[in-house]
Amino acid sequence: MKVLLLLLCTIIPVLADAQTRYSIVINEIMADPAPRVGLPDHEWIEILNTSEHPINLRGWRLGDNTTLSGYFPDQTLAAKQYLILCASSARTAMQPYGEVLAVPSFPSLDNAGEQLYLLSPDNKVIHAIRYADNWHDNTLKKEGGWSLEMIDAQNPCSGQSNWSSSNSPAGGTPGQPNTIAGINTDNSAPVPLRSYHSTLNRLIVVFNEPLDSITAVNLSNYRLIPAINIIKVVCRSPLFEEVELETDQPLDSLTVYELMINNVRDCQQNEMLRPITIKAGISSSSAAAKPVINEILFNPRPNGYDYVEIFNPGPLIIDVNQLYLANRNASGLVSNTVRISSTPYTLFPGEYLVATANPSVLNTQYFVMYPNKVLEVSLPSYPDDRGTVILMSLQGGILDEVNYSKDWHFKLIADPDGVALERVDPQMPAAAGSNWHSAASTVGHGTPTYQNSQFMTTPVMNAEIDLLPKVFSPDNDGIHDQVQIIYRTATSGLMANVMIFDIDGRLVRDLVRNQLLGASGYWNWDGIDDRQQLLPVGRYIIQVELFTLSGENRRIKKVVVLAKRLR
Repeated sequence: MKVLLLLLCTIIPVLADAQTRYSIVINEIMADPAPRVGLPDHEWIEILNTSEHPINLRGWRLGDNTTLSGYFPDQTLAAKQYLILCASSARTAMQPYGEVLAVPSFPSLDNAGEQLYLLSPDNKVIHAIRYADNWHDNTLKKEGGWSLEMIDAQNPCSGQSNWSSSNSPAGGTPGQPNTIAGINTDNSAPVPLRSYHSTLNRLIVVFNEPLDSITAVNLSNYRLIPAINIIKVVCRSPLFEEVELETDQPLDSLTVYELMINNVRDCQQNEMLRPITIKAGISSSSAAAKPVINEILFNPRPNGYDYVEIFNPGPLIIDVNQLYLANRNASGLVSNTVRISSTPYTLFPGEYLVATANPSVLNTQYFVMYPNKVLEVSLPSYPDDRGTVILMSLQGGILDEVNYSKDWHFKLIADPDGVALERVDPQMPAAAGSNWHSAASTVGHGTPTYQNSQFMTTPVMNAEIDLLPKVFSPDNDGIHDQVQIIYRTATSGLMANVMIFDIDGRLVRDLVRNQLLGASGYWNWDGIDDRQQLLPVGRYIIQVELFTLSGENRRIKKVVVLAKRLR
């Protein structure tokens, strides 16, 4: 018996200090305590011990997007016990509501939302959550004074679907069971949403929920087409919603890859039962890629919101993180610049992306074919009668600009509320009112995230441009010293400009200006820039601008590789 008691005494402390993922969860968040509803005007979070044994919190820390708290003092959290975490200045005010732990250097909680995570003494992420103010169940509670509560603490990694506003008359339940507590079972397998690149041989895949970090790093669960070997997979903490794939060679920036994913499980062990394929690739600078403004809703329906749709005409891949929207003030200066995405977000050739202040309302008022191509953005002001929409690059250059007017709408539309203006031909100038038309009534007066109902190409600008060869080496050895830019058109009277840009969008050669075209022909480029210097090895964009004297205009872009022949 004494031996058994001795063994139990040695086991109990081990159990008391056990630290496994989700053994303690963030259960309630008060990020915006003002205006007060009933609770003190202090930020706090509530944690819950979901395990069956006590856990000592000594040495734990709380982190957010930018900071990490000091170490927690010695404090044991009993099984199924709640604990309020707050700054030392809030401890006295919060003590009437339950057990309180004053956290050294308690992080400031962003009202609009941010990432929070609990870190054990051995630097394991025990629970992480990225909350947002749109998780509240109405706009009143979103304005402050109400906490966000978790519905099912046994399902801690389902994100927004497992959180909502507190129903307590006081605005929250610190130290007490949540008012919305219940069963919220997760039976859905994880879904890969999109990808982006961090380096030329590293891809990041974003999933819709936290993953099981064991199956997520299995190399056999991922395959790139065209084939490139994946040599390493890492499940990225603290949220475990992303995996990083490392390849044995750089990816080609002109190739759109297919990434096939299968057999990955989420943190609740729901497994993908069939492969899902997403696009992957290396993005280029926005100045080189030249995306366009494709659709504008500036006069929304009652309770609706403006939206702006961006289109990537290709051939390059774009990172929306490098794009900004703006307008012009009364003096005509660029104003109210906002970044479309705070994180990397890849837009592939032929894809559309919509920026709006409230994606959920957009989904109720229009058919949104690709909901994951809608980003929540606090747009600049776009007045109902006339205004300016500007698309800018990371460097501040204007990529596209539309000075719209309500007079551009179809004249027989009695009520333009909720009717979007669609660009007819994305290759034609944005400034021309004739290139814009009201979205058709048959599609609900808007086509966010997919091809415009009024889309058509301009027949007069129909032409073909080819490059021969696509890789040339201007070293005067008689083999592929020049690239031929070959054109063919069945329309007479076309004029052309030909310009060469580097991969970052800088003009390096003004090759042809205002040349009248025949039915076919070609121009040669020998890799020389406007300063008569040979350009370095790399990829270059050849832009052929076709136009007529009556004002029609179209741009065609091709990519050529300037190489150096090995001897």
